[in-house]
Order: sequence, then C-alpha cells, then structure tokens
Amino acid sequence: MKKILFVCVENSNRSQMAEAFAKIHGAGKVEAYSSGSRPSGLINPKAIAAMKELGYDLSKHDSKSLDEIPKIRYDYAITMGCGDECPFVVADHRMDWQLPDPKHMEPSEFNKVRDEIEQRVLDLIKNF
Repeated sequence: MKKILFVCVENSNRSQMAEAFAKIHGAGKVEAYSSGSRPSGLINPKAIAAMKELGYDLSKHDSKSLDEIPKIRYDYAITMGCGDECPFVVADHRMDWQLPDPKHMEPSEFNKVRDEIEQRVLDLIKNF
C-alpha cells in the first residue's frame, strides 16, 4: 500500500478533500493522511458541503498538525500550492500541486477546486 500525505496550511479544505478522494479512489491501494502547518482545528463547512454532494462525509475528519501524523516514511508528500514545506516528513516523492485556496470562494468556484483535486488524485493513483 502506498502511503500519501497531503499538506496545506489549515488542513481544513484542500488537503482534507485530497485525503478523502485518495480514500475513495485508492481503497485497497492507498493509505491517505492529511495535515496542516498551522491547522485551524476545524473542517471548513464549505468543504463538508462540497464533499457531501459526492456522498462523502468529511465531517468525520479532524484538522491536525504535522506533529499529529504518523512518523512513517511516506511514498508521497504533496503540498497544495500554499508555500508549505515539510522538511521533517520523510517521503520518497515530493510534489506541489498549485491549487488556489477555495476557503472564501462561492460554492460553484469551490467545487471547481474540489473537482481539480479529485482529478489530480485519480492521476496520482492510477498506476499504483
């Protein structure tokens, strides 16, 4: 199983949705985690609503810091275009997905970011 870590600043939108999509589309092939460099402690209600539209309950997730994730070697550490770096996370591959922060976007724009995240996750795991 590939271990993937998704990181953004607050761990309330992009990285949470990426973790969810990895769990949905990578079931049996992927262990997905997410965290934030400065976690908000909350999942954005817009992210919860956006994922609910697709039948996934993001309200069950927790916003957590890099200190709270498993101290393991990750196959991939993926940042969400927020300028975050994870120097203390051991990973075989590092990627930065340049994604806008949807935090203050209207639902239709928010969902475009959600859908872009889903496509990137699908592209990542298709060869696992």
